[in-house]
Amino acid sequence: MSARDRLVTVGTQLLEEHGLAGISLRSIASAAGVSHGAPRRYFPTYQALLAAIARGGLEDLDRTIGPALARDDLRAAARAYLDFGRERPEMFGLVTRHDLLEGAGANLREITGRWFADLGATLARTTGRSVHPEEVLALWSGVHGLAALSSRRATEPTGIDPARALDVLLEKHRTPAPRSRGAAKSR
Repeated sequence: MSARDRLVTVGTQLLEEHGLAGISLRSIASAAGVSHGAPRRYFPTYQALLAAIARGGLEDLDRTIGPALARDDLRAAARAYLDFGRERPEMFGLVTRHDLLEGAGANLREITGRWFADLGATLARTTGRSVHPEEVLALWSGVHGLAALSSRRATEPTGIDPARALDVLLEKHRTPAPRSRGAAKSR
């Protein structure tokens, strides 16, 4: 494994064990067995190393979300996002920090931008109607909110399973069966 790959792998492990606040360029270099200056040869900034770590997390998540959206399975895609937040809370926290990672490289929006477009297309196909970008963002926000709350265990005091709340959210984005003209007149 190259020194660059080792830095990313070790950085990922340390992130998942200690969280973003518990790691530094120096701690990653030390755990990777390289000098504290070695990471600068591969990553011009600490944020660039974090972006490379985040890219790996997004790619892991994409292996589940991408195929689910390709087969128009909103529930599977949303559930994958929720599960990722619960199972890998520290990575989830990093990959959603566009404010921290913006301009740091790794082209993270290539993945998340594709998800947004695919989510909109899937929503349009599954509902059989035109979907506005604001509706797509509202759905993404709802799924993200449940995942974020769940990743930090904030839903536990409610006793509500976030997956059931996810079902309620997704139900709001289904299209009711069209009414026949006779049913509309009889009302």
